[in-house]
Amino acid sequence: MIAEVTEEVRKIQLTGRSSYIISLPKKWILEMGLKAGDRLTFLKQNDSTLLLTPPKMKKREKPEEVTIFVSSHDNPYTIMRRIIAFYLVGYNLIRLKTKEDRMDSMQRSIVKDGARRKLVGTEVVSDSSNEMALQVLLSYPELSIESALRRMCIIATSMHEDAMKSLEQLNHQLAKEVIGMDDEVDRFSFYAIRQLKSAVQSERIIKEIGLNDARDCLGYRLVTKSVERIADHAADICENILMMKTPPSQSLFTRIFKMSSFSRSIFEGAFESLFKKDYERADQVIEKARAIELLEKEALAQVSRQKLGAEEISCLRLIIESLHRVTEYSSDVAEIVLNLTVSEAPS
Repeated sequence: MIAEVTEEVRKIQLTGRSSYIISLPKKWILEMGLKAGDRLTFLKQNDSTLLLTPPKMKKREKPEEVTIFVSSHDNPYTIMRRIIAFYLVGYNLIRLKTKEDRMDSMQRSIVKDGARRKLVGTEVVSDSSNEMALQVLLSYPELSIESALRRMCIIATSMHEDAMKSLEQLNHQLAKEVIGMDDEVDRFSFYAIRQLKSAVQSERIIKEIGLNDARDCLGYRLVTKSVERIADHAADICENILMMKTPPSQSLFTRIFKMSSFSRSIFEGAFESLFKKDYERADQVIEKARAIELLEKEALAQVSRQKLGAEEISCLRLIIESLHRVTEYSSDVAEIVLNLTVSEAPS
């Protein structure tokens, strides 16, 4: 059954010399449980409409607290995933409680470590034998979407640079350090998703996190995912390096490094276009990215000329594939920039 949509018209009235007033429908006032003297919040939307919010509905914009009941039989990683889910939808206080005498030590350790490594702005504010509380202390204006993305980009770029150094020298210790850096990208990714989920429901939060309107939220959600995947591919490259026993020849490394430098230039160009809201720059990045196909063929041809074992060849091919994917994800970001800035593009 389709709900009936009713439209009411009210006249603007002038009271005194400078104040304008407008009456509100009695039915709406009663439904909202409002009375004379109550306050309403007015917010001007981008389309010039006004949003009226009663105090009790404004409080719903940001869920405050949730409690998770756990037992000693619960998988600690399942508990951590649930905490992350509540963090992403905007809860500011997440409590863990057990009806048993004590919370399992493994659960407690994994939750503390996961909060530290995965959740930006989150601290353990209470920790007793049968209860733990995680508090999100960072508010929206303190770290905008752009700031979070910039941080993710810096880390992802550093990961790829170190991955190439690790490949050239077959430095397994450096490869392990790069893999560990992926957690830092995930932290900012979760924070950005948390912001965007909240912003979709509130025009006020959209402004606070540095976006223009709700349409931007989907675009920035896809951008965040692309950066996360780009960092994942740097980690994947290092996972393959850990399985290699001998470094690549200088001629082969030169081909792979050339491909890596190219993919990094596409990545940096895509995000330059995003931060500058530059439609033409994004279009140039997409066109330039097509050259990755030739660079990949050259690198694969060099691999085939090497006298290497099957496992080494497989690892090198996967490394080359990861560099190709980095270019594709960067091109995807540039396409999103086109969609976000097309109305401002020169005709």
